[in-house]
Formats: sequence, C-alpha cells, structure tokens
Amino acid sequence: MGDYEFFTQRLILRRLKPDDAPHMVTLAGDYDVAKMTLNIPHPYPADGASKFIKRSQYAWDAGERYGFAIVLKETDTFMGVIGIIPEYQHYRAEVGYWIGKPYWGNGYVTEALKRVIQFGFETLDLNRIDAAHRSDNPASGRVMEKVGMIYEGTFRQVTFRDGAYSDLKYYAILREEYDTSS
Repeated sequence: MGDYEFFTQRLILRRLKPDDAPHMVTLAGDYDVAKMTLNIPHPYPADGASKFIKRSQYAWDAGERYGFAIVLKETDTFMGVIGIIPEYQHYRAEVGYWIGKPYWGNGYVTEALKRVIQFGFETLDLNRIDAAHRSDNPASGRVMEKVGMIYEGTFRQVTFRDGAYSDLKYYAILREEYDTSS
C-alpha cells in the first residue's frame, strides 16, 4: 500500500521507522502512559519498540493496518503513535493511540485522530470507525467526542491489568456523521 504521510496544523503523521524506537521506549516506558492503554506492557521491554515497528511495517505493506508516528512539525519531535486497523469486508476500522506524558493536554491526539478519521473515510472508503478507552481514562473519551465520535456503550470488566479488571467505553463515527468541513 502507499506510503501515506499527512500534515496538520502542528503535526506530521508518518509511517513508523526504526529511528523512532528509542523515543518509543522512553515515552511508552512511562507507567502513566502504559496504564492508560490496552496493550503497552510495563515495564516496556528494551526491544519492544523495534519489534513493534517491524510488525507495523509488514502490516502496513500488506494493507492490514497503518501505524503512524505522531511528530511535532516544528521540532520534528516524536510524541506517540496512532493507528488504524481496517476490516475491509465490513467497511469499518478500529483506531487506537497513545502519546507521551510530556505532550498530554495540548490537543495533539485530537488533531491526529481527526486526520486519521479523514484517511479512513476518504482514502480507505470506510463506513464506520470505532475506538475504545479504559473507563479510568476519561481524557481519551473527550478526544473521541471532540472528533465527532459518539459514545455507544460500556463493556464491563473486559480488560485485566495490574491485578484489576477495567471497563472499556466504546465510541464510533459513521461516514454519514463525518464532517468534511473540519
């Protein structure tokens, strides 16, 4: 598939590359970041980023998923990852993201998610894009709402981390709800 690269007002969203690994290890290795995600392990393994990037590159080339580095345009600083996993048979996809703690609260993920949703509807020709967040991470839910996603429900005690079960809150946006003007 194509080597998609997107530019927003403040960000570059580009394919992950091996040079991102040390930054990923540092940022994803922060327990406060890892505990808000479904899949980032803690402690984060030293070779975890390299393996993740390699798997992401293979999946990208196969058109199975697109993992983008979230990069601050002004300084070329790697800040996190956002990905979209299409399920072409059903014209839908799931998105997921994380951003390093030093970059929280600046609207970067909202900006990135808007662009990835645009990619999903306009390039991948999807009808539905959904996402989930842990119930103890309401900031992620606010990001989803800001980009037009609608809360659809809570799956109770569906994840297990650090000895406790957590609920997941699900959001989605349909093509017919997608606002092309933003």
